[in-house]
Amino acid sequence: MLANENDICIYIPQRPPIIMIGALLEATEKKIISTFDIKPTNIFIENGYLNESGIIENIAQTAAAGTGYKQIKENKKVELGYIAAIKDLEIFSLPKVSDVLNTTIEIANEVMDITIVNATVLCNNNTIAKCEMRIFIKS
Repeated sequence: MLANENDICIYIPQRPPIIMIGALLEATEKKIISTFDIKPTNIFIENGYLNESGIIENIAQTAAAGTGYKQIKENKKVELGYIAAIKDLEIFSLPKVSDVLNTTIEIANEVMDITIVNATVLCNNNTIAKCEMRIFIKS
């Protein structure tokens, strides 16, 4: 584990109550993996389930945590990133409170200030969401 919920804020710009990643497990040049325990106090909970916005934010924060981890490792300042576009988003089911998300980001391409990633979110070993996300990194 590269970071847990106690130190994840070092790598992402978000602060409570918008933290949507619990642990950073892997951060390589091409792959980032995180986990997230869904708590009942999460602001994206509706009727006992994490809503679609929460899943999208989990994907974006997983990408941000991996990028932030690499930047700190290179003694650089963690730069802000913004979702520029989401393509081919498919949400197959919503996870419930107490479920654990396992999110994998594969970096497809980096062009100037845009990073293109493919994301897959698993819950109980089932794919619950996937998409391509374009992230603008503000230098």
